[in-house]
Amino acid sequence: MKQSEIVKQLTDKELTKQLIFSQSLLLILSIFLSILLFDNVSDWFDYFSIDINDFIYYGLVPGFIIVAVDLLLMYIFPKRYYDDGGINDRIFKNRPISGTFSIALMVSITEELLFRGVIQTVFGYLAASILFALVHIRYLKKPVLLISVLFVSFYIGYIFVLTENLLTTIIAHFTVDFVLGIIIRFQK
Repeated sequence: MKQSEIVKQLTDKELTKQLIFSQSLLLILSIFLSILLFDNVSDWFDYFSIDINDFIYYGLVPGFIIVAVDLLLMYIFPKRYYDDGGINDRIFKNRPISGTFSIALMVSITEELLFRGVIQTVFGYLAASILFALVHIRYLKKPVLLISVLFVSFYIGYIFVLTENLLTTIIAHFTVDFVLGIIIRFQK
């Protein structure tokens, strides 16, 4: 059974529970792998620093660039090329802004902790970027979505190479998810 068919059978509440469950698993995996792979787990916290300039120039600005590219792709290509089976619509369409904020924050934190904070720091930029794209499995059969998620993955991975700051990549990722979630929420 296709993922989109499974999602259609779920209520909005069940879909939200599944999203929270999957993100919880990613968080647990991040913690477990950091304990397993880092000699000193406290070294992991060196990747969290408050730098307002980085947050703006490498977090917010790239986040809005990614959104602009996604919107351009949506404008250029017919919906069938970037439709993810209606999953994002189901997640964001009827959700209040505060719910969209919470989901975008949860997803950006858990995914960046795993892919940049653990995988990229241990296995490198290429491995983390490719694995990030592969985790978004529903995009693999949609070339436009696949190219988009690969672009996002490599771009955010490169931001981490430049800044070595997980808070910055979390802000970039959050900006993308939150703004696109709001756009989905208010689409006609």
